[in-house]
Amino acid sequence: MLSKSRFNPRAGVSDFWDYIRRPQPYRLPILLVSAIPFGLIFYWAVSERVYLPPERPDVTFITTYAAGRSDAEIEASNIANQQRKDELQAQIDAIEAEKKQMYRDLGRATGLDVDAMEAKIAADEARAEAERKAQLDRSGSEKTITSSNASDGE
Repeated sequence: MLSKSRFNPRAGVSDFWDYIRRPQPYRLPILLVSAIPFGLIFYWAVSERVYLPPERPDVTFITTYAAGRSDAEIEASNIANQQRKDELQAQIDAIEAEKKQMYRDLGRATGLDVDAMEAKIAADEARAEAERKAQLDRSGSEKTITSSNASDGE
């Protein structure tokens, strides 16, 4: 049944073969130019690279603590670390205080009223803190009002 179908390629192939066998001056160049797209597609498909997924790395864990430390040892190391941190912070605070004193001395040497400047800075910081607290109080009271309004509607 398939041989009598209209989709049988036998007739097309025989027509193509008859056409190619005829003597024509451009037969070979036309055939070569017609084969170029197929050749390019075939070359692209063959030269495609497929990369395999990388191998899983071999992980070696480095432990800095003894495996069987007791709670007392952990607490002692935490206390020692906190003492080192406090000493470092004390050094940083001392350096900052020394820097501030040096700037005060420089300001006084150049004729600036350093005490008035510090008072103004302290007042500005206090006002900013008060505004921040007022903002927080307002936002907290708004939440209370909105939550009470929501409960009134029910």
